[in-house]
Amino acid sequence: MAARLGYTILYVADVEATVAFYEAAFGLPRKFIHESNLYAEMDTGQTTLSFAGEPMAEMNGLAIRANRKTDVAAGFELALIFHDPEEAYLNAIAAGATPVKPPEHKPWGQIVGYVRDVNGCLVEIASAMPD
Repeated sequence: MAARLGYTILYVADVEATVAFYEAAFGLPRKFIHESNLYAEMDTGQTTLSFAGEPMAEMNGLAIRANRKTDVAAGFELALIFHDPEEAYLNAIAAGATPVKPPEHKPWGQIVGYVRDVNGCLVEIASAMPD
């Protein structure tokens, strides 16, 4: 049986604010926000990026470590691919992202930089892998 990645869910303190940030910082369009404001999806192509309010974790019987800007980033990152990572990095910072590492050319031919989102989550801003 082969699996495929369907979606990623990040638990956040404020779903609406997170969606607004991802729209402004990365240009991702929202698919929808549930009327409860506890769940939302962004349109990122084949795989959906989702945000759930922290109370959803408890409702699902899960214990989580909350993502906060003041804490060390959790051990994951979201990788978003852009035609122009340098411009995307500057746009993200202008929209409220915290700079971590400016885009740099990697030996394998990709350009990669890092910011933290409004929740403190690491976001990789990168070019596509070369063919």
